Amino acid sequence: MMEAQKYVWEGAIPLQIHLHESEVTTLPPPLPALILAPRIGYLPLLIPHIKPHFNSTLPPGVDTVWFEYKGLPLKWYIPTGVLFDLLCVEPERPWNLTVHFRGYPGNILIPCEGEDSVKWSFINSLKEASYIINGNCKNVMNMSQPDQVELWHSVFNGNLEAYLKVSSKLKLGTAGHEYSANLNSGSFVSRQSTGDTDATGQVKTGRVPVRLYVWGVSEDFDDLEDAPQIDSWDKISYINRPVEIHGEEGKCFTLLDAVKSLLPEHFQYKSLTNEESSKEEGEDEQKVPSEEGGENLSEDVESCYPSDNAEVKLVRIQGIEPKLEIPFSWVVHNLMNPEHFLHICVCLKVSQVKIPSDG
Repeated sequence: MMEAQKYVWEGAIPLQIHLHESEVTTLPPPLPALILAPRIGYLPLLIPHIKPHFNSTLPPGVDTVWFEYKGLPLKWYIPTGVLFDLLCVEPERPWNLTVHFRGYPGNILIPCEGEDSVKWSFINSLKEASYIINGNCKNVMNMSQPDQVELWHSVFNGNLEAYLKVSSKLKLGTAGHEYSANLNSGSFVSRQSTGDTDATGQVKTGRVPVRLYVWGVSEDFDDLEDAPQIDSWDKISYINRPVEIHGEEGKCFTLLDAVKSLLPEHFQYKSLTNEESSKEEGEDEQKVPSEEGGENLSEDVESCYPSDNAEVKLVRIQGIEPKLEIPFSWVVHNLMNPEHFLHICVCLKVSQVKIPSDG
């Protein structure tokens, strides 16, 4: 068990949850509910804990619970920690949310039937991750019912030990797992320079399930408190595609490399030899088609140059802002969520704010 992974599972966000004023039927109005929300959890799983606090003041009707932050309805299938990292550029503690038990915004949020909806959303994401990593999702599809129940209960209860025991049967190890094991046996300098190799000394490759949440800003800012507020999901580009790790002997595939590979619209790569380095930068770039129909780096890329229309202002994963030169494999192994996706929040300064999205 990695120490960083343990910290991720123990991570929690203090919430102060207010009942929307339109649903208050008593005087004085109820005090806000205070609760610690697990980072790897989901907001609907908090409902059994907060409803008793507000039950006596609710208007008659059927519960259709949803949460909002500063008027923005929160997507329930995004992990709570990701929502916090994305929407609170300047972290707010406690995080002040508003809960509604009526008037579900079906034009913005997909329906949620409580824990069952969250569970099946989680399982479907796990299947998707399995397909990306192994090329099929048979291991997830063939899970026994007791194992499936145990897996979900381990996530629901934040029990990392139980999770590792049952999830190991799925054989969803990525290049990051094997690489991180190698990191423990060498110095930081050596692991920066050697890359991930197998028993024959060949550099490993891998496909890493990633969900990238990108918001673009057109004006620069130096302090996080000056960053513009996200008040609409239209301002967020959601990119759901794998990172292709193409290891090269003597090179380290970094977090910045991964982010740029997911945003080919803003970051262009060039492969230069010594003879080509003196030529004009306007020459064609070496790219290879990916399964998604986009473009990925050719494995012999030696140098990369960002395009002029984008600058990475912020990268946040699991509440931290890692250095962009950190080995991506370490990030994958230590900071991924239980459904085997790595959720990355990125702020880009761009000349044109609209960023293509996968949905």
